[in-house]
Amino acid sequence: MPLPRKKTFVVFKEAPKLGPYDERPMLPDAVQTQVCLSRNDGPQPFFLICEKDTLLAVFSGTGKVEFKDTGVHYFSLEPGDHVYVPAGAPTRLTALTETIIMRYKAREPGLEGVAWYCESCGAELYRHVFDTAQTHPQEGYLAGCEAFNADEARRSCACGATHPPVDLAPYRWAELAGQLRA
Repeated sequence: MPLPRKKTFVVFKEAPKLGPYDERPMLPDAVQTQVCLSRNDGPQPFFLICEKDTLLAVFSGTGKVEFKDTGVHYFSLEPGDHVYVPAGAPTRLTALTETIIMRYKAREPGLEGVAWYCESCGAELYRHVFDTAQTHPQEGYLAGCEAFNADEARRSCACGATHPPVDLAPYRWAELAGQLRA
């Protein structure tokens, strides 16, 4: 069944239908600035990297957004906050309490990637990049996590730390991608 998209929607009515880090597009495809909605309850399992600038808007809950390879390490998040994310900046959201977050993206967002960093030394472990013109972000998230999980070398750091695989049970990315393709 395809996902219905509307020109207007009520965030708090739509949010209960969502899962963690769904990044569900909400507006019709023709709208220039897309909004993607998620209802999150823990840490994002990867750092997201977008080719183009994005903007995060927090509607409810508390959390933080971590940055890699920038002059900023993190921002605390609470309702009403808006955080600009420059193109190419790896970021990871962590919900401290259940959050409803909207990400503003370009209609044609270009390349996106998911990356993992060593929790011990900060070195990049693995990066999976995909073109959103051919792959829905949810498909890219799932493929990246599956590749990370499948190869222990991708989860092992030169510092000696080995990182656990991503538990994919909480995420509905395959279902969402199927609905977006319908």
